[in-house]
Amino acid sequence: MSHPNTIEEGFIKETLKRLCDESPSRIHKCLDELTEDEIWFRPNDQTVSVGNLILHLCGNVRQYIISGIGEVKDVRVRDEEFNEKGPLPTEDLRTKLNETISGTRAVLENLKKDDFTKATCIQGFTHTGVEHILNVTQHFAYHTGQITYFVKSKRAIDMKYCANMNLNVINETPAT
Repeated sequence: MSHPNTIEEGFIKETLKRLCDESPSRIHKCLDELTEDEIWFRPNDQTVSVGNLILHLCGNVRQYIISGIGEVKDVRVRDEEFNEKGPLPTEDLRTKLNETISGTRAVLENLKKDDFTKATCIQGFTHTGVEHILNVTQHFAYHTGQITYFVKSKRAIDMKYCANMNLNVINETPAT
């Protein structure tokens, strides 16, 4: 999709960028920095590991996007995402994340106009497709930030997510 012609196209283009490209690549970059033991480290009983967060993100995205909007059977067992103590091999987490994102991309790229306003009940919440997609995108970014914070605090490094960008450019108002 180049320049979007409709709000729906723009919404999906930005969702694909944030949910399917940006956040997963950041998680993969974080995994590159951690040992398997660090991925499954829990500082206390009230905090889950990076591995749990990845399983949780996969479960959440599958349930809301692939199942809820894509109408694939919901097989999620949410508690298992948090109860897993690991260690599961890092490559297994990467594969699960990649497969989830691939399935998500397929659903989002094939949405019909009615899918944006169709109400569905997921986890007891009845919302439109747009609301579910926004929720999932925000939720994914939130946990990606938690994973990033763990890596930065563990390694004392800048993840350089925006290394090739000048973030100090001053906004200019287009001439009318």
